[in-house]
This record gives sequence, C-alpha cells and structure tokens, in this order.
Amino acid sequence: MAVDRERVSALVRELLEAIGENPDRPGLRQTPARVADSWTEFFGGVGQDATAPLQHTISVSRGPAPDTLPSGAVMLRDIAFRSMCEHHLLPFRGRAHVAYLPGERVVGLGALPRVIDILAARPQVQERLGEQVADTIAGALDARGVLVILDAEHECVTMRGGRQPDASTVTIAARGVYTDPAGRAELVALIGRDRP
Repeated sequence: MAVDRERVSALVRELLEAIGENPDRPGLRQTPARVADSWTEFFGGVGQDATAPLQHTISVSRGPAPDTLPSGAVMLRDIAFRSMCEHHLLPFRGRAHVAYLPGERVVGLGALPRVIDILAARPQVQERLGEQVADTIAGALDARGVLVILDAEHECVTMRGGRQPDASTVTIAARGVYTDPAGRAELVALIGRDRP
C-alpha cells in the first residue's frame, strides 16, 4: 500500500495547528508536503514483500562454480539501517550484522541489505525488526542457521525521556544452528573484530 501523500500533508497541517503553530507562515508553508515526502520514504516498506530480494538464488551444489561457494557461514556486517519507532514515530538507526549458514541455496550479498531496508521502512520496534529479518532469510533460503544482530540508537531514548545520548540498544535474533550460543560464538567474535 502506498503512502497517501495528500492525506499525510493535510494531517501534518492539522498537527501544526494543534500545537499552536501557523502552517501558513513562511517557514512552515512547505512543511506538510515535505513531511509527506519523508514519510513516503520512511514507510515505503509497508506492504512490500521482504522476500523479493532473495528470489534469485544460486545452488550450492549445482551452481556455476560450486568450488567458489561457501562451505561455512556467509556474513555481512555493518549494514547501515534506519527505521521509525512505532511507539513515538521517532527514528532509530544503527548497524545490522547478518550471517547465515546456507543450505542448498545462496544469494548475492546485495540482497541482504535490501531485505533489511524493506523491513525497516515500516513502523517498527528493533526487537521485531531483527526477528523479521531472521525469519525472512531463514524461510526464503532454507538456511541451516541465521544470526541477526542489530545495534541502534533510538531518538526516543537519546532526545526525550531518559535523554541518554550515548545509549544504544543491541538485539539478537537467531534461527537454526545459531540458536545455541556456542554455535554463534565465532560469528559474534568476527562481528566485533576490527577490519584489517
């Protein structure tokens, strides 16, 4: 479902009036349309199929070059993401680290960030976002294991309420062999390791 830009714009205008502002003053005249444009981007994942980026796969055993395909985990770390907290409609942003242990199918590395982008472009909570990413990858690729670690800063924590500007939230979602902490220890160590 596409965002109704006209309705969002009208509601932002009404919101500005509700907080005692004049939406017709020069600094705010274009604000309703700008917010509608922003929300179209922020919530563009609503109604999108998060498995779509994972549809083009390569067979591990029968692929074009089976000797080049992984025998162990595939990990992509430091994937930048941003989302909107569904509780306060304030942004949260951070880094995602995603690993999966392939079954018979692998996918191009660029597909993993696209899955995160689709799922993050919805009203979200970080815990559910990680679980949805893990479920999407595990289900679409029939992976033997999936590990998703999200490390994010939430504006609802840094700018209001507790006002903790340096606080970050870390969540872990695991499927298959990575539900065992011992099974995921190597991956967690690799995520924390500095790059060469």
